[in-house]
This record gives sequence, structure tokens and C-alpha cells, in this order.
Amino acid sequence: MTSKTLLDAVLPLVADLSRSIDDRERYRRLLHAMRTLFPCDAAALLRLDGEVLVPLAIDGLSSDTLGRRFRVADHPRFAALLVRAVPTRFAADSPLPDPYDGLVDGLNDAHSGQLEVHDCMGCALNVNGRPWGLLTLDALGAGRFDQVDPASLQAFADLAAAAVTVAVRIDDLSQTSEQERQRAEAYRLGLEQSQGRRELIGQSEAHAQLMQEIRLAGPSEMTVLITGETGVGKELVAHALHAASSRARKPMISLNCAALPDTLVESELFGHVRGAFSGAVADRRGKFEMADGGTLFLDEVGELPLQVQAKLLRVLQSGQLQRVGSDREHRVDVRLLAATNRDLADAVKQGRFRADFYHRLSVFPIQAPPLRERGHDILLLAGFFLEENRARLGLSSLRLDAGAQQALLQYAWPGNIRELEHLIGRSALRALAGHPRRPAIVTLGARDLELGSGAEPPAATVETPSQRSAPPVGLREAIEQIERKLVADSLERHAGNLAASARELGLDRANLNRLARRLGLR
Repeated sequence: MTSKTLLDAVLPLVADLSRSIDDRERYRRLLHAMRTLFPCDAAALLRLDGEVLVPLAIDGLSSDTLGRRFRVADHPRFAALLVRAVPTRFAADSPLPDPYDGLVDGLNDAHSGQLEVHDCMGCALNVNGRPWGLLTLDALGAGRFDQVDPASLQAFADLAAAAVTVAVRIDDLSQTSEQERQRAEAYRLGLEQSQGRRELIGQSEAHAQLMQEIRLAGPSEMTVLITGETGVGKELVAHALHAASSRARKPMISLNCAALPDTLVESELFGHVRGAFSGAVADRRGKFEMADGGTLFLDEVGELPLQVQAKLLRVLQSGQLQRVGSDREHRVDVRLLAATNRDLADAVKQGRFRADFYHRLSVFPIQAPPLRERGHDILLLAGFFLEENRARLGLSSLRLDAGAQQALLQYAWPGNIRELEHLIGRSALRALAGHPRRPAIVTLGARDLELGSGAEPPAATVETPSQRSAPPVGLREAIEQIERKLVADSLERHAGNLAASARELGLDRANLNRLARRLGLR
């Protein structure tokens, strides 16, 4: 590397330090310069977030890498880089698995037999004297980094740390008040406490719009109605709203309104006193009292009975409630978030939902976009689920080939993110089972995903007894078989959601529940 080459690569980065540019673009330029200076096939910048490394920028790695979350405890190379003060190069025969095996771009078809990284080095980045993250360089050929001067890489790492420091300070300056700084901290804490450290991942325009609405509504005390198709992540949106509020350090209590019989909904919400009904052997607090000072999230709110809607409206207006069987009033301070996949405005017109309660819920409506409208976010989310399953299955790498990535992008995703999550887990397990010997790297192809055309699931077809080769059965048995198939297929299409199946079949939810139990399906 000549001094002119070094100067040509570094000078634009130095100039960027004085500019307010998008963090993503700043980091992209940083990695591009690093690949110009050092002979590598891939480079990455990762930020340390607790016990997890989050990719912020990649160059030469598959796009799904941005959606992965690398637990440091699962990746000994990353752990080694973080604790060392100088750049570290790993020997080509190092027994430590490389986190990027199978993820270097361009491998999918031409290099299907050579997936492992053979030369790897990296260094830790420190900001304000604390570990901030990592810079990594990887090459497919052994000995590619023989001529790399560790001192030059360290100098580049120091420049990278300066770029990161500038980005961090610009972000801090944008937090123009103490309240905003507290909100950012509460948001971080809330994400850490969310289920399985799940987060809202995406870079699409639709995702950016959703995040903007969360930033607007989160700090307020407004009631938010989150709408969207099944599986789009409405509960994650609710968690993000709670985490962005001043109530973030208080509890967030959730209730799935479709999962309870009508007779128990009121008790679950408001609590009951001993003797209020058969089985009430002791006083019990309801979800409102449990969420006092915090947030109550009502999922599938469209399934609430009309009489319960009226009582909920009173609580929201006055902050006072009565436990079932009691005359004593309790005052609560609760922010309400609600979610539904139903068209509540249409339900109001049909008399199945109270108009006053609907308007009280939808003070700030937020629409969670379907996955098919989020473009390449599909690959980022796939990367997140691939990394989860890689760790769960004990693999060195779990990856998608080019055909699989294209199939994911072309599929219509009727089940949205939940369908993607289940698909990745199912496909990984089947692909692993198809190997006679347990491999270190598993590559999923389009055939492994079994996505088909991507159309909505076809309506259930009912096979009559006369069409079967089995012996004929009586009328009652034939009807029961038809009922079982219709109900089972509907429940499968709606991932076991009883309320959604009831709507599809034109039945009352309670009646469908009883029918499913009689048929042995619940």
C-alpha cells in the first residue's frame, strides 16, 4: 500500500467528519475505503448492544446479514476481538468457527463447495474509552492478509472510531431536551425487556413511516389503535410505543381478547371478589389494576363483547372501575393500546362494535404494513430468523442461496412476518435432517422453502363420502368428518386464531369453540 493510496482513501473520510450525513451512508463509505486499502472479500461494522453485536454496515456479505443479531457468547472469534486492544488475525487452521462462513457475497452457486472464510482479521472500536463494536475483514483464500500491516489497520480503526464518535455526537445533539434523552433510554430499556429481545427490524419506506408514527405517538398519553393483518407484528409495535413513553419503567400488561370466553373477559379486565361467581374462591386483581401507572395492551380488541365495551369506555373516561361482584370503586391510571386485524369501522356499521368505544380507541391509529409491501426488509427479517435458528440448531452457519432469496422476495406472504419466522425454522430443520452427516454449514435453496406460487391458501374443498375409496359411513359420521375438515383447515390457515376462523366460517366464536372441542380439535 503506497502513501498516496492511503491518502486517497482516507482524505474523503476525514472530510466526512465535519459533515452531517446519514449514519448509514457514513458507515458505507468507511467500509468501502477499508476494502480499497486492504485485500478482502468482505468487511463489516458491528455495534455492541449489551451481549449482542448488531451489523450496521456490510460490504461483500449477503444482504440478510444486516438482519442478524450475533450473540457474543455464541461466536468466540467476536469475543476474542472485543477483549484485545490490537488488531487480531486468526490462523487459517483456527478451530474457532467464523460467524461469516457461508455469508460472503457471490458464493451462492459458483463457490458452493467453498463456503468457509479462510483468512480473517478484525479489531475492536472504542468510543469514549468504552467498547463500542468491531471492524472485521474476511477473505475466502488463505494468506490474503499476509501483507497487511497491523499498524495500518489500527490507524484505520482509530479513524473509524472517530467517524463513529462523530455520528454518536450528532445523534446526541439531535436530542434537544432532557425529556428526549430519557425517552431514548426508556426505548432502549423497553426493547431489552421485550419478548426474546425481539425488535422492529427494517429499512424500507413503509417501515420508516411506521417508526416515525411510533416516535410521534409513543411519548404521548393518547390511546393508540394498531391495525394490520395477522402476523405483521402488532404486539411489537405496542411494546415499542410503551418503551418510548414516560411509562416505560412501569409494567406493560397484555391481554388477548380472543383467547377468553365471553364470561371471563370482564373478570380478566376488572378483577373480581370472592364469591362473585362459581369458582371465585378469592379476591383477584384484573389487568387494569395490574397495569396501574403503566400500559394495558388489548390484542384482538375487536372480539370484545358489546357489554364489556361499554364498561371499558367508562373506565377510560373516568379512570374508575369496579371488580366483578363488588360495589367498591378503584381508581387506576392506565394508558391503553389496542390492536386488531378487523375493520372496526365496518363492524360499527354492522352493529358489532360500539361507535363511541371505537372513536375512543382510535385517537391515534397506526397501520402496521404487511410484509409484501416492505421489499428487501424480507431478507433482513429472514437473516434475523436464520441467526436464531443457527444458534438453536448448533450450526456454524445457516444461509440462503440466491434462488432462496429471490423466492422470498417474490412470495406474497399471506401470513406476514409470523409466516416467515415459521417457514425459516421449518425449512432449516428439514434441510438439516436431509444430511446423512451433521454439517457445519446448511444452505437453504428455493426448493427447501417450498413456497409454491405465493398465492393465498385455497378455500377448503370438501370431499364427499361417495368420492372416497373408504367404506361408506352413516350420515352423522359423514357430516362430522366434513365439519372436522372445514374447522381444522380454517384453524390451520389462521394459525389457531379462533376468532378469525369464526369470522371465516360465519359462526359465533363461542359456538365454534364448543364445536372444535366436540370434534377433538381443541
